[in-house]
Amino acid sequence: MRIHYLQHVTFEGLAFIKTWAVARGYSLSSTRFFANEPLPQMQDFDWLIVLGGPMNIYETEKYFWLTEEKRFIEQAIKNDKTVIGICLGAQLIADVLGAKVTRNEFKEIGWFPVELTADSPVFHSLPKRFKALHWHGDTFELPRGAVHLARSKGCENQAFVYEEKVLSLQFHLEATPASVQQIIENCGDEIVEGKYIQTPVEILREDEYFVQANQMMWQILDNLVNIDNIH
Repeated sequence: MRIHYLQHVTFEGLAFIKTWAVARGYSLSSTRFFANEPLPQMQDFDWLIVLGGPMNIYETEKYFWLTEEKRFIEQAIKNDKTVIGICLGAQLIADVLGAKVTRNEFKEIGWFPVELTADSPVFHSLPKRFKALHWHGDTFELPRGAVHLARSKGCENQAFVYEEKVLSLQFHLEATPASVQQIIENCGDEIVEGKYIQTPVEILREDEYFVQANQMMWQILDNLVNIDNIH
């Protein structure tokens, strides 16, 4: 299988998803927008993964490639690709599917509980409630036809699936201590006093949370492969 991913900044890469893809023997290619790299042809990949970043989906004048990226995501969905969006990526998918992306009431940064809201093959074998890493200030509304999959106390819409193959995750199950350290080094100024904001020390000391999150990411990706094979 051929996986293409869209990367917005140097310090937010695939993290644990790369570990899974390499272990499964899948090929990886990327478009790094910060390096002005071109997008591939639709026939050149099977899965599309849209990663996170500190920008907002509506900052199209500052980040000129956002408009082109949205068109590309829309085409990937229309071409029946499996599409996964994480954080900013999830918001971009929501926007492409016609849903609003707005400022959330609370900024969430750190490990906070997520509760599943629906049974879905995508989340098969996941616990109904688990700790996930969050780092966001915006949120998305549910697109028409999407299934709401998860919520947290600080943010109602944490995940959705659309037509079984398009998955948006507001939280970061792919995070590793090394990947989070990079985000802290580049976006540490966002860590201020807040109801759902932890300190860097609190975030990085939870080794077991990282292990559990990565196990769940592995399960979700395998579930999507199985769904792909059925289709």
